[in-house]
Amino acid sequence: MAEQNDPVMDDVMALLEAESAIAPGPAPTTNIPALREELAKLVSSGKCKEAIGVNLSQAQVHQLDPKDVMKYHKRYEIYVGGKTTDSMIDNFLTLLIKAVNQVVGIDDADALKNELKNDFIISKDSADLR
Repeated sequence: MAEQNDPVMDDVMALLEAESAIAPGPAPTTNIPALREELAKLVSSGKCKEAIGVNLSQAQVHQLDPKDVMKYHKRYEIYVGGKTTDSMIDNFLTLLIKAVNQVVGIDDADALKNELKNDFIISKDSADLR
């Protein structure tokens, strides 16, 4: 079979070749002292074990290797993101239930909100957002 020249495929191939020719730049430098300071604040708040899964003292935070600082800070970011997502879902459900309650009388708004929060589909979709 003879190869056909498709202009769209030629454009796509040219883009792929150009993209692969671009050399990746240096990795962005991170400010380890600032990340270490955020971890120190987390330790001071008393939520270290809950947030990153490890109990650390202030002295241990200041002695961490940069690799460990990055690892624990990533865990902390995931924890904060999860809490933010949960809060946004809670506020959205509250707003939605209040709006629906204006049109249709809802007997127990709190029970409906708890039922929706425990719904598999809603909890699965919110976990996908994290």
